[in-house]
Amino acid sequence: MMHHAAMERDPAAGAEAALLRAYARGDPGAARDLAEAVVPRILAQAQRMLADPAEAEDVAQEAMLRLWRAAAGWRDDGARLGTWLYRVTANLCIDRLRARRGPVGTEGLAEPPDPSPSAADRLQGRARLRALSDALARLPDRQAQAVALRHLEGLSNPEIAAVMEIGIEAVESLTARGRRALAAALAGRREELGYDDATD
Repeated sequence: MMHHAAMERDPAAGAEAALLRAYARGDPGAARDLAEAVVPRILAQAQRMLADPAEAEDVAQEAMLRLWRAAAGWRDDGARLGTWLYRVTANLCIDRLRARRGPVGTEGLAEPPDPSPSAADRLQGRARLRALSDALARLPDRQAQAVALRHLEGLSNPEIAAVMEIGIEAVESLTARGRRALAAALAGRREELGYDDATD
């Protein structure tokens, strides 16, 4: 589907590949530059999917370890670091969400504690994120990944297709099914979580 111009060497991808090779060689400057560039992105994505700062930190550490392992063999073939990071971070988060599911058939989500009036707004925001994350945990892995990339990360369907290495039609099917399942999982908690007027 891509025309030839899109397949030509991407200068940014070339710069990323050079940085990764330096990182693989143990260049401390490259390690620092790479960490500054990618750790905040990994943390933000993991926090959105998991709604748990400690788990997000663990995911960031594991993703950086995987990046270090992959760096030596990184090919300067236009493969984008951002796409790779989305994929690895989403997969690591899905592993943690799967562990959170517990035994099949456990119904209901953890109730948030009673908020004091001053903390109510902040807690509602946190409770909403956690409820969304727990609902994601109940979806099949591929649906959860597609929904998270679309609605938490704001990626387009072609970008999700590249991250998940599937076709665009498959992305559309996964996100549609995932959204329906997510809406069903959250249905009983809309009012409590402040979703009454929400359309999305």
